[in-house]
Amino acid sequence: MEHKTFYIETLGCQMNKSDSETMSGILEAIGYEKVSLPEDATLLIMNTCSIRAMSENKAYSYLGVWKKLKQKNPAVKIAMCGCVAQQTKEKVFARSPQVDLVFGTQNIYELPALLEKVEAGERVCSVMKTPYEGETSYKPARQAGISAWLPIIEGCDYFCTYCVVPYVRGRQRSRKPEVIIKEAREIAADGFKEIILLGQTVDSYGNDFNTEGINLSYLLRELNKIDDILRIRFVTSHPSDITDELIETVRDTQKVCEFFHIPMQSGNTEVLKRMRRPYTREEYLALVRKIRAAMPDVGLTSDFIAGFPGETEEHFADTLSILDEVVFDHCNTAAYSPRRQTPASVWKDQIPYEEKKRRLNVLNKKVRETVEKSHQKYIGRTLEVLVEDFKEENGEIILTGRARNNKIVHFKGEKDLTGQLANVLINEASIWCLKGIAV
Repeated sequence: MEHKTFYIETLGCQMNKSDSETMSGILEAIGYEKVSLPEDATLLIMNTCSIRAMSENKAYSYLGVWKKLKQKNPAVKIAMCGCVAQQTKEKVFARSPQVDLVFGTQNIYELPALLEKVEAGERVCSVMKTPYEGETSYKPARQAGISAWLPIIEGCDYFCTYCVVPYVRGRQRSRKPEVIIKEAREIAADGFKEIILLGQTVDSYGNDFNTEGINLSYLLRELNKIDDILRIRFVTSHPSDITDELIETVRDTQKVCEFFHIPMQSGNTEVLKRMRRPYTREEYLALVRKIRAAMPDVGLTSDFIAGFPGETEEHFADTLSILDEVVFDHCNTAAYSPRRQTPASVWKDQIPYEEKKRRLNVLNKKVRETVEKSHQKYIGRTLEVLVEDFKEENGEIILTGRARNNKIVHFKGEKDLTGQLANVLINEASIWCLKGIAV
């Protein structure tokens, strides 16, 4: 029997990485072995991201490299999945003829049947608009470590004018709470200490159930009861779905970390309206004040876009000023990238590339300044850290972990602290991390 091996290259968000873990579990269940190098694989899978043009181009660049591997060994099969595949379907074959299989975000669980067709000599494109109903058939092959991703909701109903997510991931769909809780117990049994709940709009969880009381707050309280899990996080939040109940639940539930990732995208209300973000600058600031009033030490991070169509210098200045006003703990930034199917991609008032690049550089400089400012306040304070990893440096063990507010912390200690909680007195701060000593 042929020895079947696979290699998955994953681009994009944590949901994509979770999907790759699911695919790994499926492939291992049907007899494939995972390898760490593409040249050792008989099956190569490119899990793509279409959120920006750069990510899409990177995927095709990988496929170009893999074409050479297939030329050396024609038996190698190449597959593309993820958001680019969901969006472009059969067009992938025209751009990359070496690809044997294209499948979308909704039908990962069809992979065994699709591979049978490919092995029989077919070229296959299978992109579904509705999710396959076999989501619990296989156990994800999660990477060893302390934290495990657990998707609880997929898709999005907001249809922001710049975003492809509703088109490639579909409308909002929450997983049943009993299925999530069962999987969380399995995660705990496998030795993981932290669960990170995933969703494009994770705090919208349960809105599609039309069942009173089944929401993210309910789920957090139920997951808090699971023994051996030390911490629970969730990403990504939409400002419009963060309720008073959720804020109180995060504050009052022991294992739930005081951390919110809340993309704002622009600091200007007019731009937010054009983005179809259903809140104003002041409403976002009021939400931040409410969260910090409940949890003064909360970690707050965000996303911002530079150079959205029609953005003036005055609009951009509002984004810079919001960074000074909020002082986020971290921000993801990007220049606006027109994406297929989205309304903003065809607007006439596009910002020139060089100007978008300039604004992004200015934005990144401001982010670095404000993040460094946010880190300085932790010097002299003691933080609870979940130890995730260690390395040996000059004969000493340097431990790395995260505080409850998601700050990365380095300190000296012993290897056997990995997976445990430690109190660390912070004595040094940089843009990227905090350093301290165990107390």
